[in-house]
Amino acid sequence: MTKEELPNQIDIRMLDEINNFYKERERIRDAIGKIGGIQYSKVDTIVNIIFIILVVGFFSIELIFRPLPTTVSIEIGVFLVSLKIVWMIHANQKFNHFVFWVLNSLEFRMNAHTHMLEELEKKVDLLQK
Repeated sequence: MTKEELPNQIDIRMLDEINNFYKERERIRDAIGKIGGIQYSKVDTIVNIIFIILVVGFFSIELIFRPLPTTVSIEIGVFLVSLKIVWMIHANQKFNHFVFWVLNSLEFRMNAHTHMLEELEKKVDLLQK
């Protein structure tokens, strides 16, 4: 291998690494988006609309017609809001689990690269002697 070919091969490998990075970044963005990190999924949107319709509808019916005693209405409202909070906690847990998985895989890769770098340093030291 000549001195002129070495920089070209390094540039080609660097471009390949950059392209792989961009592909993996897009894959991670898509995965995060599917679990609610970037945009809500269709199920989350439907559940949110249902909760809004239930709470606003029940509140409106209660103000206009008063079909139930006030304490029962308040208990139903608190129950609906509690269900929404449980749903939000569930969605947040899915997101946190995915973030943990991503960070764990990054840590694994960093450790592998650190190990490879230490081996390369040892080989360079042996070559310099």
